[in-house]
Amino acid sequence: MSEHIAYPSNINIVNTSFLIGMPIIALTSLVYYSMNYGIGWFEPVIFTAFYLASGLSITAGYHRLFSHRTHKAAWPLKLFYALFGAAAFQNSAIKWCSDHRRHHLETDKEDDPYSVTRGFFWAHVGWVMVDEGDDEVEKVDDLKADKILAWQDRNIFLIGFLTGILLPAMVGYAWVGGIHGFLGGLVYGGFVRVVVVHHATFLINSAAHTWGTQPYSTQNTSRDSPLLSFLTFGEGYHNFHHTFQADYRNGHKWYHWDPSKWLIKSASWVGLTRDLHKMPTRVIESRKMKRTFQEETEGNEIEIRFQEKFKQCMAQLRSGSSELIQRRKEYKIAKQSKKSETKTNWKAIKEDHKNRIRQCKANIAEARNDFRLLVESMKMDRSGSATLA
Repeated sequence: MSEHIAYPSNINIVNTSFLIGMPIIALTSLVYYSMNYGIGWFEPVIFTAFYLASGLSITAGYHRLFSHRTHKAAWPLKLFYALFGAAAFQNSAIKWCSDHRRHHLETDKEDDPYSVTRGFFWAHVGWVMVDEGDDEVEKVDDLKADKILAWQDRNIFLIGFLTGILLPAMVGYAWVGGIHGFLGGLVYGGFVRVVVVHHATFLINSAAHTWGTQPYSTQNTSRDSPLLSFLTFGEGYHNFHHTFQADYRNGHKWYHWDPSKWLIKSASWVGLTRDLHKMPTRVIESRKMKRTFQEETEGNEIEIRFQEKFKQCMAQLRSGSSELIQRRKEYKIAKQSKKSETKTNWKAIKEDHKNRIRQCKANIAEARNDFRLLVESMKMDRSGSATLA
């Protein structure tokens, strides 16, 4: 049983000093630098560059690649994540992933290392400040076997200092020159950037389990928030992530703000990532429909006619989606062998395949519309029952 109270004897002095001291150093140095050198084009550039490098190394690297194995990556990209993940000062990938895998296995339970049920502050940063005697590194044998991650784990503080503090300072010195450039890189690319990346990441543990919607599941406190996603490289679609942990995307729609999925996808075009796993659309949509139906029927008696109609909608959606996949495969195979057909024959074959695909899409659209009408009927029925009552 974990101890819920922080006594002086179990406060982690190193972590607490760093988490309290770094914002003070960042603010003090920011004021000093601004008063003496002002702010030009270089400061936001160095901040943004190291913010993206370290932040995406946590979200796309530590989280989606190493923790959840949602895809595979070539060693240069893994090395980049190891270097700039260390620069985020959130521990080694091996230890970070150990905590995160335990979080998913025990979400909101006693053994969840940063359960929001123990309070917003605890989930945000308190859990890092307190030693509870349960910090065993486990469930990461696959990561320990990786030479890059094992090397990073052995040298995490040195790599973090060289990449996260010294490197931006040296870039500033080389780019701008003199003490001005050195301090600009140190303050903006180092101190300030570390604090911002820290709390952007911490928001996933705290805010993403407190505010937002639950369109896919209510089995835990995870929530979706487009605003939070904008602040956290796409991690804000957290209810989706907890429901479909193996998906390399958090924002599964093309318009969802998710720079992490864009990085992973674009890296696949040049061979740096491969085997990108994503849940079929029919599975995602089915889960969302189940959640909506559950929400509408919660606390109410469900009429048999609604239950049957819901089952019909689900069956039609599944069959339509499965058939669409099959029809697209058939069309792809047909295109590969079109050279053996005459121009007239190919035109007819092509049109036939497209008609079949259109019919599948029409069936799926009909299932969606039927479900929408079902939900409206249930609302009207409930409203009428309330009026009669």
